[in-house]
Amino acid sequence: MKRLALIVSIFLLATNAHAQIQVALKFKRLQYIAYEPVFATLVITNQAGRDIELHDDKGQHWFGFEISAEEGRTLPPLTRNAAEPALNIAAGSTVTRKINLTPNFPIHDFGTYHIRANVYFADLNKFFYSQTKAFEVTEGRPIWQQTVGVPEEPPRPGGVRTLSLLTNRFPDHTSLYVRVEDKSSGVVYATYSLGRVISFDEPHAELDRDNRLHVLQCAAPRTWLYSVVGLTGELISHSTYFETKTAPHLHHAADGSVAVLGGSPEAAVAQSAKNPAPKLSDRPADMPKED
Repeated sequence: MKRLALIVSIFLLATNAHAQIQVALKFKRLQYIAYEPVFATLVITNQAGRDIELHDDKGQHWFGFEISAEEGRTLPPLTRNAAEPALNIAAGSTVTRKINLTPNFPIHDFGTYHIRANVYFADLNKFFYSQTKAFEVTEGRPIWQQTVGVPEEPPRPGGVRTLSLLTNRFPDHTSLYVRVEDKSSGVVYATYSLGRVISFDEPHAELDRDNRLHVLQCAAPRTWLYSVVGLTGELISHSTYFETKTAPHLHHAADGSVAVLGGSPEAAVAQSAKNPAPKLSDRPADMPKED
């Protein structure tokens, strides 16, 4: 009986310790293309019955990730993370943190990755873990590519960049991606989605006099997305155009500038909706009726 009581008390202590903090890990989707941001959402629930503080302690970060590639290879972080600010969680409350894994772990190779989040609770000197999740890294289908020079300005005058457009098919849609890289050094400056694209019309791409990339893509019937991307991968502008009397298209002027001609920008359409044109029924009463 004493042994049974000891086993039960150990079980209750273990259960109580496990219930202190609940950790969950979520991903918006399960497939990504190489080098695009992979955001993990860390969900932490305080079940300690009191307010708690999560903080780094003796060089141990209060949260981290364990990532393994195919064949069980463990992937160490690319760099040692800086100290994390402490997080206070009220009793019974849930908080979330969104973390981009791409710059912190070598997850750009094709394949399936398994990941588990951990939270360190210094008060108990104990780790709490999420369930293991999996995501896949693949490559998009290249549809356009151009290598250009960098204008003579800092930070790297005289360098080159390769600009690429790729598509990736998901179960319910296809997305258009842009990638900016220096193939000679192997540096990928950015890879990200420009939004959905429908297949009946290929995206249009033009380079302006500063070698910025202008992209016009049909995202839905009569709806177009217009993006301008810089040579370090920054998204300079992103806007929506609607097909009205004419479909929008890119125009490359003689001076090297690029602009959208045709269609109507979303702002103009929204303003028109606020101030609609007079209806035929609104005509003055003294106007003659049509035969």
